[in-house]
This record gives sequence, structure tokens and C-alpha cells, in this order.
Amino acid sequence: MRFSDGFLDEIRQRLSIHEVVGEHVIWDKRKSQPGRGDYWACCPFHGEKTPSFTVSPAKGFYHCFGCGAHGTALGFLMEYDRLDFVAAVEELAARLGLDVPREGVQNTGSPLAPLYAALGQAADFFEKSLRTHQPAIDYLRGRGLDGDSARSFRIGYAPAGWDGLLRELGESDEARQQLLAAGLIVARETGGGHYDRFRDRIMFPIRDGRGRVVGFGGRVLGAGEPKYLNSPETAVFHKGQELYGLYEARQAERKLARLLVVEGYMDAVSLARHGIRDVVATLGTATTGE
Repeated sequence: MRFSDGFLDEIRQRLSIHEVVGEHVIWDKRKSQPGRGDYWACCPFHGEKTPSFTVSPAKGFYHCFGCGAHGTALGFLMEYDRLDFVAAVEELAARLGLDVPREGVQNTGSPLAPLYAALGQAADFFEKSLRTHQPAIDYLRGRGLDGDSARSFRIGYAPAGWDGLLRELGESDEARQQLLAAGLIVARETGGGHYDRFRDRIMFPIRDGRGRVVGFGGRVLGAGEPKYLNSPETAVFHKGQELYGLYEARQAERKLARLLVVEGYMDAVSLARHGIRDVVATLGTATTGE
């Protein structure tokens, strides 16, 4: 996938590297000289107490005199957020409100954006529901997890009723269609209408390389069956191509020398809870080359 040189130049000219980097560091007020376009901070790529990381908006680059990290706003996003080139370009373009033209490809916008939005809103709803459901909190604590672990992996809870999520997010026909396309609700076989796919379950959001929620795994509370229920295949979720916890592992480790593959969601989260962050889980599929 290629982007035109003119489009990339427009991003570089319009984007402020000071603003992009400033979202992730705290500028040192004593050493920085905004009037000269000179900003300093402790490096976000290695631990230090004295600022050796500098950003020059005029020149459009950052540089660390401690570890040698160097690059543009695009490079910073790729390094800090662990994004590939295409994802980083799309992220920066979105900040500027730019459509993303690709050479040889007709630009038709992003038809999947509403689907990602619905999945993100569902994750928010499940997280909020967990905070008010003590049995789910007690279950997670009983498995050795704490609040930081739950927040890091965005663990939530799907209420026991048939339509908790549907009532929260499915007010319009269009919204219900997005929930249906995302695999979050199911059409009733008789009588019409829909109901929530996930009910009374601990919810584990599955995130792609950009941190977007693409699906869920739900662990039942109690003795119900199936014990684990996963999202179906959708336009954005293909379980044979995803690994649970890969996004979180990349956020925790700057350079992943290896990946430890475990069986389930709780295995991955529990190991991360104890400091083993280079861990992922398969999504109920065989281990393949892909």
C-alpha cells in the first residue's frame, strides 16, 4: 500500500511534532525554550531522571542524546504506539481531518469506521458495567487480578439481562444494524427483534495492532455453557489472524524479542499481572504459520 509523496508532505507540513510528542511526555519547563522552538523532556523510550530528549518543531524531528532515538512525528507514533507505517499515516491524517488517498485506489472513505465505533462503545459499556457488579469484581479478584490489570486489558462485564447492551446502544435502526454486523446482538428466530449475544459474562476485548476493539471473548459467571463465548467472524474480526493480548504486549515492551503463546484470555492477563508481558493467547484456533 502506497501513499502519494504530496499527501505525505502535506501531513508533515501541517502537523506539529510538538503536539504529537507532547501528548506522551511532560516538558521540562526549566530547560525548554519555547521562544526558540526548543523543547526538552525525559525520554519516553528509556528510563532517565535528567531530560536528554529534545523536540524541534522548526526542523520537524525529535532526538534523544541518551539512547539515540531519532525521527519525525510519523516515526514517533510508530515507535511509541507500536504502529506500522500505514496505521501511523492513517492516525496522523485522522488528526488533521484528511481523507487518505492511496495510489491506484479510489478513495471511498472508511466504511468500517461505524463498526469500530460500535465495538469501542460496547467495550466502554462493559467496563462501566463491571464497576457496579460486585460478583464479577469478586470473581476477578479471586483469580488474582487487580484493578490495574482490568484497566490495562479493558476487562468488563456483560449484564445478565437479554438486552442490556441493546438498550444502551441500539436506539436507532442504523445503530442496531451496526451492533448486528459487529456480532454483538443476535436476530431472534421468531417474532422479530434482537437480543444481546453476551449475557452475564466477564468480557475480554480483543484489540488489533492499533488498539481498536475488533471482537470479544466472554467467560460465563457460574456453571453455564459454553464456558467461553467468542465473537463471530465479522468484517473486522478474523480470529485466525488475531492474537489476544498482542496490542497490550507491544505497549508494555518496546522491543519484543519473543512471544509466549498461552491457551486462554485469563492465562495471558494473569501472567501480565505478574510482570510477564510478552504473552499472547490464541482465540480458540489452531496455531498456524499465519
